Amino acid sequence: MEFIEIIGFFCALIIGATLGLIGGGGSILTVPVLVYLMGEDVVLSTAYSLFIVGISSAIGAKRFANKKLLDVKIASIFGIPSILTVFATRAWLVPAIPETIFKLGDFHLLKDNFLLALFALLMILASYSMIKGRKFKNQAVKSLNYPLIITEGVIVGVLTGLVGAGGGFLIIPALVVVAGMEMKKAIGTSLAIIAAKSLAGFVGDLGNLEIDWKFLLIFTALAVGGIFIGSSLSYKIKGDKLKPVFGWFVLIMGVLILANELLLM
Repeated sequence: MEFIEIIGFFCALIIGATLGLIGGGGSILTVPVLVYLMGEDVVLSTAYSLFIVGISSAIGAKRFANKKLLDVKIASIFGIPSILTVFATRAWLVPAIPETIFKLGDFHLLKDNFLLALFALLMILASYSMIKGRKFKNQAVKSLNYPLIITEGVIVGVLTGLVGAGGGFLIIPALVVVAGMEMKKAIGTSLAIIAAKSLAGFVGDLGNLEIDWKFLLIFTALAVGGIFIGSSLSYKIKGDKLKPVFGWFVLIMGVLILANELLLM
């Protein structure tokens, strides 16, 4: 095993520990670690990320469910269209994207560059919510806006399918603002939605990609181990104070990846 791979596996622990400490966001580093440190193909990395994010989120959702902080009805309304969309995106849309998307002189926008650039943009958007620490106010909702919730689910499903990220920073505001959900319950419900749609997306990949199960299970086990380490540390370290710092790190990483994929190709 090369030194760079050892660092990659160590990063799996860090990803999980971040999830345990601040309750989310850490999984957004999974794809960059798999691509740049572990040397995995971009599309395969997004598939692996779906599995890792799915398992990690399921563990988090179980913990919230035990505290009765998970709304199954809302999770189903939001989650079903998202699950169907992410499965379709991974099974048919991603394989259909041409290897060369755009040509202009010497500039060639390749599929891998496009997916990583899109992922970097998602990192930059996610970092904003971490840095600002926005608090969304829930309001009393007389009746659920089903078309809006379903539309949100479809949009998040497509994004998740394309880049392999959970999209919690998009789901949580929707649950709070549109569904009138209290923040802690929104987080638990979001984790359940992320777990279901991420694993559904991974299933959509099984017919198109050759999965290295040994590698994937080791990486996932380290990430899960990190979650429990982070959860233990959360009693001593304030996650709210770490979140803006981590947000700046994610922002810098997102900008660097975007520049690398679009400007330094």
